[in-house]
Amino acid sequence: MKAPDAPVVVGVDGSSSSLAAVKWAAAECGRHHVPLLLVHAYTLPTRGYPEMVLTGTEIRRAIEDQGRAWLTEAAAAAPGVDVSTELVCDSGTRLLIERSREARLLVVGSQGLGNVTGLLVGSTAVALAAHGRSPVVVVRGTEVPDGPVVVGVDGSPTSEAALAFAFEEASVRGAGLTVVMCWHDFMVESAYTASRFTVDWKQVEDSEQRLLAERLAGWQDKYPDVRVHRVVLRDRPVRALMRYGAEAQLLVVGSHGRGGFAGMLLGSTSQALVYHSPCPLAIVRQPEASM
Repeated sequence: MKAPDAPVVVGVDGSSSSLAAVKWAAAECGRHHVPLLLVHAYTLPTRGYPEMVLTGTEIRRAIEDQGRAWLTEAAAAAPGVDVSTELVCDSGTRLLIERSREARLLVVGSQGLGNVTGLLVGSTAVALAAHGRSPVVVVRGTEVPDGPVVVGVDGSPTSEAALAFAFEEASVRGAGLTVVMCWHDFMVESAYTASRFTVDWKQVEDSEQRLLAERLAGWQDKYPDVRVHRVVLRDRPVRALMRYGAEAQLLVVGSHGRGGFAGMLLGSTSQALVYHSPCPLAIVRQPEASM
């Protein structure tokens, strides 16, 4: 159980993308009245600096000075928030996973400094979502300020955790909540074909609608202020969530769903959205899985 004042943690690397992540995180801290922790990890180069030009101490000092400058710039982008910074010689992913143990939320940008768009931070976000101990937000795309929070659900335990996160976010933002549930054509058709029945799509839709209503009942009682729009679709989850996310201020998914297998740490839908979500993306793990 995280402390009520657990911080939002942001990985800072000097890129414009990480600065956008800091600004998003600062607004999140203001909504939840929690502090902001900005962290920068660096590693020392093992080659490329001839000994006669720079000593190891000088190299380290230069790298640390650059890291402090990036953290100072990032802190200035979060006015009105209780901000602390941390500079550590370590792997960035390893440091963020460690800090996630006490974090309310981990936040990263969508691309790093000097890297192929989305590649490095995307792989970092996948690792954080798979191994971290808190929800992970990838700040990317365009946030629609007056749009709803959109959450993808499938009836799995991790989608229940995503629902909890999404309802709280919608409540503190004063936003509507769009809950999207899709069923997979292949899975349904295979099941009916094996039983030698014809697929009655209306019956399948009605069944999914009932399942969704049951899943939402308790949450709507807990958050009566949140306006809920239920969407049940015969569609691929990624395609549907991309469509609804284009008009959202935040898209929320579980780390993996009922289509996964034992030991799976991050589902295909979550991974695809890390790289292609049209708005900020939150990936939420089942609490028991993060202990």
